[in-house]
Amino acid sequence: MGEIFYLGVCVSLAPAVEVEGLSKTFRGKCALNRVKLTAKRGEMLALVGSSGSGKSTLLRNINGLQTAESGTVRILGATLQGDGRIYANVRELRSHIGFIFQQFNLVRRLTAIENVLAGRLAAMGNWRSSLRIFTPEEKLQALAALDRVGILDQAYKRASLLSGGQQQRVAIARCLVQGAQIILADEPIASLDPESARKIMELLDDLNRDGITTLVSLHQVQLVRRYFPRAIALRDGEVKFDGATRDLDDAALGFIYDQAADELIVRGHAFA
Repeated sequence: MGEIFYLGVCVSLAPAVEVEGLSKTFRGKCALNRVKLTAKRGEMLALVGSSGSGKSTLLRNINGLQTAESGTVRILGATLQGDGRIYANVRELRSHIGFIFQQFNLVRRLTAIENVLAGRLAAMGNWRSSLRIFTPEEKLQALAALDRVGILDQAYKRASLLSGGQQQRVAIARCLVQGAQIILADEPIASLDPESARKIMELLDDLNRDGITTLVSLHQVQLVRRYFPRAIALRDGEVKFDGATRDLDDAALGFIYDQAADELIVRGHAFA
């Protein structure tokens, strides 16, 4: 796995995410076909593709929300799933992974700070998590996370009263309180207006600069080119491109997606 010893302490050099030979079908249709990828620690990586290309399925398998028929997923050097089964350490590994959904995945009747504090539940004891009893220190941490994403003034407002962009910021703050080393974001700006989308992308970019490994699925190629040094393009569940974003030009997109490339390129212009 790659380890070194520094001052007598073992330090793992394993990548943040490793996917090898991952295959998944839904009702007889191939969703992922022997997908392979590696994300280094601290990397900012885009998953590109039109609807049905396999982006969401891949992210859900990386987080163990779905199980593939074959292949392996390793998180920080430890196996999360392999040979068609989720490993027993999945709860621990998921604690390192923050997942940001397209539709925010907040409890709308709860306040922003209550939704953020949900990021602490996995690390709490059973009785505290079941009763949702948080310490003053945990509440301060949640407030600091809301401040970090720019909506401290919305801390005690119900999620249902927040704008889409604000709700997505709450979801990101929840990842920060969780202590996530890896953020997986599944079309995080698809439901947002262009200005809110730009702010969310800048926030994700800023968090990545703080050292959080970030994998984001997107339709908008213009944003991929602006924020991501590396991109992986999926089509029909297969990796068709994995390399520097500068090489994923319109000609390459046309070769990979044919007429479907128009969807990716045209949508991107709205954010130029």
